[in-house]
Amino acid sequence: MADVQYMSLVSFKISSELYAINIMEVNEIIRHTDITPIPNAPDFVEGVITLRGDIIPIVDLGKRFNFERVTLSEDEELLKGIIIITVEAMTIGVIIDQVNRVVQINKNQIQPPPQMISGVGAEYIQGVVKMEENLLVILDIKKLFSRKELLELSGKI
Repeated sequence: MADVQYMSLVSFKISSELYAINIMEVNEIIRHTDITPIPNAPDFVEGVITLRGDIIPIVDLGKRFNFERVTLSEDEELLKGIIIITVEAMTIGVIIDQVNRVVQINKNQIQPPPQMISGVGAEYIQGVVKMEENLLVILDIKKLFSRKELLELSGKI
């Protein structure tokens, strides 16, 4: 039986910031692939991909959080990926600049989010953990998208 004091997080970079989501909320991580744009989609939606016959909307969290675009080197481009998650029974792909690693953290290390972290609203953040020199920001995937945005993503509006 797993110790409930610990949780596993998938950590990744968006721009130069380090983020994580609970590994239990990750369906899979895939290589960055060609994305088909969708006309009139919200600006943070890059488009859609087909994954094993399913059409999945792809969201750019960098745009979602209004980050400045960073120029990636060729090597860094190879590290880009898409994390496939499910929010309210809807499968969504999230573009990340670099998959980092899976980390085990003690739940007692999680601190409440400061009011503002690098422009990301505290409403998207489950908490933060101090990791060596960096702060690891744990995202709450259930709060990343409003119900209206989820409906837009599913094409029902």
